[in-house]
Amino acid sequence: MEEQPLSRRPSLTTAKNLQLRKGPNWWKWVRLVLVLAVLGGIGGGVMVWRAKASEANKPAYETGQVKKGNLEVTVSATGKIESVDAVEIGAEVSGRVDEVLVEFNDPVTKGQVLAKINTEQLDARVKESQAQAAVSAASVISAKATAAEAKANAARMKSLADRGLVSQKDLESAIATAARAEASVSTSKAQQLASGASLESAISARDKAIIKSPIDGIVLSRSVEQGQTVASSLQAPVLFILAKDLTTMTLKVDIDEADVGKVAKGQRATFTVDAHPGKTFDAEVKSLKNVPTAGMDVVTYEAELTVDNKERLLRPGMTATATIITSDKKDILLVPNAALRFTPPEVAASANTSTGRAGPPLPGFGRGPRRPRGNKPAGAASAGAGRPKGESKAGRVWILNNGSPEAVRIRTGETDGSFTEIVGGKLDEGTSVLVDIVTEAK
Repeated sequence: MEEQPLSRRPSLTTAKNLQLRKGPNWWKWVRLVLVLAVLGGIGGGVMVWRAKASEANKPAYETGQVKKGNLEVTVSATGKIESVDAVEIGAEVSGRVDEVLVEFNDPVTKGQVLAKINTEQLDARVKESQAQAAVSAASVISAKATAAEAKANAARMKSLADRGLVSQKDLESAIATAARAEASVSTSKAQQLASGASLESAISARDKAIIKSPIDGIVLSRSVEQGQTVASSLQAPVLFILAKDLTTMTLKVDIDEADVGKVAKGQRATFTVDAHPGKTFDAEVKSLKNVPTAGMDVVTYEAELTVDNKERLLRPGMTATATIITSDKKDILLVPNAALRFTPPEVAASANTSTGRAGPPLPGFGRGPRRPRGNKPAGAASAGAGRPKGESKAGRVWILNNGSPEAVRIRTGETDGSFTEIVGGKLDEGTSVLVDIVTEAK
């Protein structure tokens, strides 16, 4: 390395001066950078704080999704299960029961003897009627003989009168006697008919003392015991109840007048009974009565449902809770019912101001008191509830547009209480709609 001349080397004094000049400028720049960094951090923090504060002032919403799915609209009702073609068998005659030949649940055939009532008095009445019938028959024979004799006598008297051997008066008397004899024959015949009818009645009463089954079926109820005396003076006492077939039963339920317009013959239904918890039985609407059943508070209409009981799990008299499927739609656009009930607080407040009201929001506006999510308030009607089947209704839901709620008009159809059918409007599958507010603006 080539050594510089002494004249070009900086002196020690000059180097120190250069160092003294360079030192203060360097620290000046460092301090400036530090100051700017601190100011930038403070400014950035303020901006972040303001952004968070602004974000905190905005309400937070809970949303639901518009989706495609199946909608099953149902009507609920309660009633009792009854046997089909149940027959009450009573006693048409009075007397002491001598024999009871069947028990509960016994199968019976048509004509089979179920019970016997003592027939001593009935047998005596039959014999009495038979004697009266015999007397009547003899009276008829006697009357016919008398009539034949009177008729012959009248003929002889006429022959003698023609020859002038008897008077006209005797002839007329003979003719009148013959006429009375013929009338007596008619009277005797009428008495014979009456005696015959009395005999038939006595025999029928005796036969009715033998209680027989009018159908093939099964004994559901037996309300008589051997030795018991039955009296049928005013009305026939019911001794047995028979069911034709327990493999098919009927369920009679009361439909509320608000739902009766949705129920029709042929609709599918399901029901449950307390005796078999967790098991669902199938049924079908067979008929719906037009005559209402008036209660204390509501008017209902009786619907009859056909029930398949091949498993023999159901018994007459069981209380059932039925669900009738009034509409079953597949792959339709659905919106949560909570979205139809929701209105942003600021809109509700604006509505209250425009109507000159103070205080809490008007019914139907705003969110009101907070309630557990997913629970429907008691007594609140579902969207679309109570409308005739197939009728649409105007509605409104809210979506977020740039962070602010925006109303979307739609038309709704039927509902199952949780979701409502969308039949018109600008809503697509997957759209998020507002259903509740989590935190309100401060």
